[in-house]
Amino acid sequence: MAKYIDGFVIVVPKKKLAEYRTMAQFGKKLWMKYGALDYKECVGDDIRPKMMGGMKHRLFPEMAKAKSNEAVWFSFIVFKSKKHRDIVNAKVMKDPLMNDPKWKEKPMPFDMKRMAYGGFKVMVGA
Repeated sequence: MAKYIDGFVIVVPKKKLAEYRTMAQFGKKLWMKYGALDYKECVGDDIRPKMMGGMKHRLFPEMAKAKSNEAVWFSFIVFKSKKHRDIVNAKVMKDPLMNDPKWKEKPMPFDMKRMAYGGFKVMVGA
């Protein structure tokens, strides 16, 4: 079965990691409730590695313009298809919890202008 992925790269100030993790756990519950196949939020650990064979590459902190007091997160949600993604996302956005002032009026624990997001067709490993 083909799959579809929504992928994100964000930069979170290290002093806000616990706050972001709480928000991510809330997100996981909602997306999984409405049918996402998987939901992962991953904080950078080995993001300055040397490539084998001396290949040149861009480092995540450089790409995300992360400062020393910030952590790079790579996150993804797995769906059956793009259509399934659109259905699940619509349900998530209509959920009453998404309009709860606890979440809606609270500022994001990261800079939205530095977030990268996109939908991806799985080409290998589906």
